[in-house]
Amino acid sequence: MATIDEQIASQIANIERTTGRSMADWIEIVRASGLEKHAQVVAMLKAEHDLGHGNANRIAIEARDADAGGAATGDDLVASQYAGRNESLRPAYDAVVALVKGFGSDVELAPKKAYVSLRRRKQFGQVGPASGQLEVCLNLPGTEPTGRLVAISGMATHRVRIADSSGLDDELIGWLREAYDRA
Repeated sequence: MATIDEQIASQIANIERTTGRSMADWIEIVRASGLEKHAQVVAMLKAEHDLGHGNANRIAIEARDADAGGAATGDDLVASQYAGRNESLRPAYDAVVALVKGFGSDVELAPKKAYVSLRRRKQFGQVGPASGQLEVCLNLPGTEPTGRLVAISGMATHRVRIADSSGLDDELIGWLREAYDRA
């Protein structure tokens, strides 16, 4: 299974091959448009250059990252999530990540700006700071919510919030393992 970085590199290579333009050329096109909002850039690339949504989205991301001095690394994203008021949550995050990595060598962490995606063949969960606690989101379709396991909508079906690593108990470990096994 390719890593996220390998998948992105493959997408960029495909964009360059199919369009005949380098990513640097596309970044210049975005800059010349004067558009700053991501959705506007994507819409422009689709309308004026007949790109599919995925490729237009990738170009918009690459242009934004280039203008910001390069993409933040995964370590940078995680460090920023647990800076300042969320610093006390870092040990709980580290405990969740260590546990999940122990499930198998196929676990992949995909840091985003506000959370870290937990992936196997597909995403099975997310972990990140929320409202002064560590939020662990899980993909457990068909699982009845409990007082602690709250049903949500979006990229996951349920969430659990913990104040510190002591909240990573057998019950939460079981839900994490189940989500991993289903992925």
